[in-house]
Amino acid sequence: MPLDPYTDALLTALSDPGEIVYLLSGGEIGTLGDSRLTAIIPVTAPGNFGSKAFRKEFNLRYAYVGGAMVGGISSAAMVEALADISVLGIFGSSGLAPAVVEENIVRLKNSLGSKTFGSCLIHSPQDPAWENKVIEIYLERGVDLVEASAYTQLTPNLVRYRLKGIKTLPDGQIVVPNRIMAKVSRLELARRFFSPPPPKLVQEAVSLGWLTEAEAALAPRVPMAQDLTAEADSGGHTDFRPALTLWPSAIALAQELTDQFDYDQPLRVGVAGGLGTPPAFLAAQDLGAAYFVTGSINQSCVESGLSAAARELLAKASQTDIATAPAADMFELGAKVQVLKYGTLFAPRAQKLVELYRQCPSLDDIPAADRKNLEEKIFRAPLTEIWNQTAEFFQARDPQQLAKAQKDPHFQLALVFRWYLGQASRWAINGLLDRRSDWCVFCGPAMGAFNEWTAGTFLAEPQNRGVAIVAQNLLYGLAVYKRLVLARDLGFLPDDLCRPLKPQTPEKLIPYV
Repeated sequence: MPLDPYTDALLTALSDPGEIVYLLSGGEIGTLGDSRLTAIIPVTAPGNFGSKAFRKEFNLRYAYVGGAMVGGISSAAMVEALADISVLGIFGSSGLAPAVVEENIVRLKNSLGSKTFGSCLIHSPQDPAWENKVIEIYLERGVDLVEASAYTQLTPNLVRYRLKGIKTLPDGQIVVPNRIMAKVSRLELARRFFSPPPPKLVQEAVSLGWLTEAEAALAPRVPMAQDLTAEADSGGHTDFRPALTLWPSAIALAQELTDQFDYDQPLRVGVAGGLGTPPAFLAAQDLGAAYFVTGSINQSCVESGLSAAARELLAKASQTDIATAPAADMFELGAKVQVLKYGTLFAPRAQKLVELYRQCPSLDDIPAADRKNLEEKIFRAPLTEIWNQTAEFFQARDPQQLAKAQKDPHFQLALVFRWYLGQASRWAINGLLDRRSDWCVFCGPAMGAFNEWTAGTFLAEPQNRGVAIVAQNLLYGLAVYKRLVLARDLGFLPDDLCRPLKPQTPEKLIPYV
């Protein structure tokens, strides 16, 4: 049905986020001085969403973050592409050898110059040597922002990173060179990150020679993390928390602890999990998000470290094509992540490993039928051979883990099962087609929502999904959708016309982004 001239003109005006729209009492668009003026739709520039203080501190145009993804999936190329549009990118260092992490850090420092970027620091209770070495690299190479992910507790190393180089200026102002953006899904963890570094851990860092007494003395005056990402239903370690309960609770906690500790700067909360469409961004914006963090949707972009074949699978996924699976890095703890179910058998196979780990004290105790299934269908090699590969890896990476496994058969079993969980994500990254049924692709339902939104547009095809144009479309879509919702709420737009715009080509977005 064709639109009446007034409604058609209103939709056209609302689609320009840089235009103020003056609404008159008959449904027409007028001017500021008109006596029939009833309402005003203000400018909603994409760069005005989120926290101004956040954008200023990180020297960004947009309060938008491309979050870290394991194994370099959030690649150096992705971080660079985001930086080019003044968006903060986090390099996905978790799962990479320290030497590879350092190689990518050197590249980013050289290519980005003064532009801000961050790198991941994932909690590694099973591999503390990795955390120690990577923090040393960050401190040596001048990486002044880390995204701390999957931490179940604070560590001396994390305290070391936060406080190293802290000092006061002559006017009494505190300078903290290293910034932590914590990613959590539990309020008790958010409270720890928003509180000053624990005195016990500070003193432990001092005793290890990591901090000076002068640096330790300033610890009570700063939070462990100024910025915290409340991560809801995503592909990471999230406890599958509902966004609409987690996000506001975290924001309220930030306000409470800002007052309690009398910080110089207010604590900030960004949000992640489920952000794949303009309406989702609007929900986060209206709840008070300081910044927006995307993850799953970036995996399907051309700059992703994920193989082209795996990106094709992601582009076909629906919101229900997601399953839970054990986390490789916290297998023994029972931690779970969300993974792509479409086109892979990884989730049920990984769950079988969990069941056998709970039932069997050692490799030798695995029932014959189950062992045959593991060796023929999942590992595709004798378990003794897999153990030899695992032992060789830990002999070079972390001999303490190997020594523990040689004394503890159940831990040896865990390491063998973790071999499969870890290799499965690498097979997807490398596009190993012979192992396609075992690919592990971390993914939340935002991927399916994004696919629904982009259906029938140029962004439906993975080869057209650049991480920058995806970010720009989401922010432009947020700006326009906010205007549409406001016009509807004021009674000027019918319900059926209050719908998010489909993605626009770069040429269309140039005036606004």
